[in-house]
Parts: sequence; C-alpha cells; structure tokens
Amino acid sequence: MLYLKKIIPFMLMLWLMPAMLVAQNNGQQQQSREELERRKKELQREIDEANEQLKETKKSTRESLGQLRALRDKITLRSRLINNINEEINFINGDINSAYRDVKTLQKDLDTLKAQYALLVVYAYKNRSSYDMLNFVFSAQSFNDAVKRFQYLKQYREYRRRQADNIVTTQDQLNRKIQNLESQRVKRSDALKTEQEQRTTLEVDKKEKDEVLSKLKGREKELVADINQRNKDAQKVQAAIRAVIRKEIEDARRKAIEEETARRKALEEKRRREEEARRAAALAAAEKAKAAAAAANNNNTANNTPAPATPAPAPPVKTPEPTPEPEKATARTENVLEATPEALALSESFEANRGKLPWPVDAGNIIEHFGIHQHAVMEHIQVPSDGIVIATNKGGAVKSIFDGEVKSVVVMPGSGYVIIIRHGQYFTTYVRLQTTRVKKGDNVKTGQVIGTASTNDIENTGEVELQIWKGITKQNPEQWIRRR
Repeated sequence: MLYLKKIIPFMLMLWLMPAMLVAQNNGQQQQSREELERRKKELQREIDEANEQLKETKKSTRESLGQLRALRDKITLRSRLINNINEEINFINGDINSAYRDVKTLQKDLDTLKAQYALLVVYAYKNRSSYDMLNFVFSAQSFNDAVKRFQYLKQYREYRRRQADNIVTTQDQLNRKIQNLESQRVKRSDALKTEQEQRTTLEVDKKEKDEVLSKLKGREKELVADINQRNKDAQKVQAAIRAVIRKEIEDARRKAIEEETARRKALEEKRRREEEARRAAALAAAEKAKAAAAAANNNNTANNTPAPATPAPAPPVKTPEPTPEPEKATARTENVLEATPEALALSESFEANRGKLPWPVDAGNIIEHFGIHQHAVMEHIQVPSDGIVIATNKGGAVKSIFDGEVKSVVVMPGSGYVIIIRHGQYFTTYVRLQTTRVKKGDNVKTGQVIGTASTNDIENTGEVELQIWKGITKQNPEQWIRRR
C-alpha cells in the first residue's frame, strides 16, 4: 500500500509531463512570434526614419557624411529586417509541417473509421431482418441472457451512430486543417516575396552607398581638414566644461571649509563663554564664603569664642565635554559636490533614472556614438567623441533631460551655444545649439526647453550633442537615456 502511495504521484507526473511541455512550448512559440512582429514593426519604423533623413541630406548639392551614415543605417536595418522575415518563414514552415502531419494523421484516422463503418454496414445489411433480430433475442437460454442480448443490440446501434458522428467530425477537422495548411502556404509565399523585395532593395542601397563612399574618398583632404577642425572645437568645448566643473568643485570645497571654520569658531566661542561663567560662579562663591567667615569671626571676638576655620573654596566644577557620536557608515564615497542634502538627493535621483532618462529632442537618431571609433570614410583614422550627436529637425526644440541648475551658457566657435546643467555631482552638457532660452543660475525641470538645435548646412539637418559628466569623468550618454 505504501509502495502504491509513492508510485502513483510519479506516474501522474509522467502522464501529465508531455501535455505540460507542449503547453509551455506553445506559449514560448507564441511569445516569440509576438516579439518577431514587434521587432518587424520597429525595424520598419526605423527604416522609414532613415529614409526621411536620407531625403533631407540629398537636398544638399554634394555628397556628405550624413548621406553615407543614412545609407549605412538603412543597410543595417534592412539586413535585420530580412533576418526577421527569415525567422518568421521558419515559424511558418514549422506550422506547415505540423499541419501536414495533422492532415496525414486525420486522413489515416478517417480511412480507418470509414473501413470500420463499412464493416458495420455490411454486417447490418446481412442482419437487416427484424425476424433475425428477434430470433437472436428470444433464442436465449434465460431471461437474463435475453436482456443482455437486447442491450448488446442497442449498444451496437449506438456504436454505429457514434462511428458515423466520428467520421463527420474527423472530416470537418480534416477540412479545417487543409484550409489552415493552404493559408500557411499562402502566408509563406507572401513572406518569401517580401524577403526577396527587401533583398533587391538592399542591393540597391549597397550600390548607392558604394557610390557615395567612392565620391567622398575623392575629397580626403577636405575631410581630414574637417576632422582636425572638429577635434579643435571639441577640445575647446571640453576645456570649457572642465573649467566649469572644476570651479563648481572649488566653490563647493571653499564653502565647505568656510562652514567648517565658522562651526569650529562658534564652538570655541561657546566653550569660552561657558568657562568664563564657571569662573565667575566660583569667584562669587569664594567671596560669599569669605564674607561669612569674617562675620563669624567678629561675633566670636565679641563673645571671646575662637573663630572656626575658614573652609577652603571648592574647586570649580568642570562640565564634561559632550562625547561626539560615532559617524554612521555610508555606502557612498564622500564627494564635495554632494555636501548639501539637496545636492545628494539630486545625485541619487539622477542615478536612479539611469537608462530611463528622456532624449533631449522629440525626434531624431544618433549619428555619432560615444568614445573612439573609426571614421565613416577613412577607416584608418580614429575619431574621438565626448558624447553622442543626434540628428534631428532643423531648429528643433532641445530639452533638459533632468532637473538641475544652469551653471554656464556660452558661445563656442564652431559649436554654437553650449549649456551646462548641474544635477548634484552630475553635469549634462548640450552642445551645438542655435539659440538658448535659459541663463546661468536658472533652475530647470525635466523636459523644459532650453534652446534649439543648430543646422548643419552641408547635410541639411539639425544637430545637437549631448554629454554627461560625473564630476570630471565623462559618461556614455547611451547608457543613461532610454532606448528607442
């Protein structure tokens, strides 16, 4: 009995496991399909944006890096879209194979049911006479045997009816499976056609990209001069940013020193006053005791009584120094830029939104990434970038990505307006602005418009550069703003 109690749950688990695995597999497959469809729509949207960007850059009279970037983005996105379509085709092929197996199984089941039903019909035809049926019942040896024979005939008729119903049901299932199979085949044909169209367009894009790249390589001297000028402008911007941040650090340090000096001075003054008060109290007590002794001496002299000894004045009681409370251990490293509770709270809030900060523009795409990377045309040249450059609408609004205080608004040659906003120990910098709507000392909120994007006349687009600094250390803005 104990053995059965142990073995029954195990047998139930083995019996239910295939059904659970099938259900789990179907759920994962459905989720994968939904993810494929979502990615497909997202890729198509990004391709449309790249096409719009390419249209704008083509308005220029000469080939530009913007055209090359837009074409490369289109090629990359279209290649991803083709891979997405191929994955979808694989899913459809799986559905077709599954439907084909189901059709074959149902066809086999239908043939078996029809064969069995045919035997039943033949048997029923041979025994169609009512006399034979009655003779079969009344020829029983006993009443109970007759009842059993009657029930057998009744069950036989019911079995024939169920067999006929099973044939009809199986035929309906077979027809639906065949229709589904044909639908999946049509769907696969459409997907293959779309995939082929995308491949044809991809080849056209690659050919156009190669033509633009070839023409740009013919202007290598011009491009090298542009790179050198951009590097000089970037160095000036970086020097200005570092100067502002260092000034903030020095101001915060000086303020902290002044506050500490004032605190110590106030503490010393308090101690001095307490000491003077204790001395005055001790002196007053001594004078009082001396006067009392003199009065007692005079009375004793008049009565010829010896005067009692004058008690020595009690030493002043020192108030014990307050024991300083032990400093609480904190996980954060002490930073002078977080010396105030407000600055600390702002830093922590900024960090909590890592990867979730909004973009500084409503619409756009990143055309230059953070760090050192190869030049788009001359692959032997390394190009540094202190932030990310976003292509957007000409004159498009540029917004603050977080609450903070404007610490600097300057105009830099070749870089337009540069706005630096402090968020505790973090700083966001907005470069290449055409106009500005804020001034130094303004407090700004997340999403507040602070200026407009500059215009790249060569590429006929708007541009803005976003930099994020933690103290004097540069950060990768793509790790802070949310993905699109």
